[in-house]
Amino acid sequence: MSKAAKTPAKAAGRAAAKPSGPGKTAVRESRLDVREARVHAPSSKRGRGPSVKDAAPLELYEAPATLNGYIAYLRTATPLQRVAAEREGVPAQVVKHMATSMDVPAVRMFNILGVAKATAESKAAQQARIAGASGQAALGVLCLLAIVKDIVKESTDAATQDFDSAKWLGRWIEQPQAALGGQRPADLLDTPTGYSVVARLLGSLQSGAYQ
Repeated sequence: MSKAAKTPAKAAGRAAAKPSGPGKTAVRESRLDVREARVHAPSSKRGRGPSVKDAAPLELYEAPATLNGYIAYLRTATPLQRVAAEREGVPAQVVKHMATSMDVPAVRMFNILGVAKATAESKAAQQARIAGASGQAALGVLCLLAIVKDIVKESTDAATQDFDSAKWLGRWIEQPQAALGGQRPADLLDTPTGYSVVARLLGSLQSGAYQ
């Protein structure tokens, strides 16, 4: 297995010798994310999970403005709410927070998503959303973050408790992958098909299918 293909769980094991305590800001945001996930999660009827038919419009569950809160929201959203999220776009502030958490320069993140820096900054200042193809690309990156978090969560390695999933993904998408013909995952995220290919590759790291 190449260095670029090592799983998040294995990377966490190597990082165990470098413990780092979260700052007060991270603790506050983590608590906020938990509250947001509880408040915005759609309720089910008679103990059943929500169906497409029961789905309420996205605006009724105003998506959180923090990165982890937004990821948690997408996980609990119904299919129709996810469609609405794709149409309405991702808050520009969430995109900027995503870039910071992944340790990817904002300019590079905007380039990956196919949105001009000036446009992204303007939308962030106006607390607006990045929609269209760029917004869907942003949703794709958020989904990749969710995949990595799931891989780490399912790992039995105790070191994964302090593993930084976002930074690991930020490095991984910039590394050429043999399974992608030597291309970087980041360069394929601007199309739905490209995202699907990258998501499958990332998921294969968990099962060990990719060597």
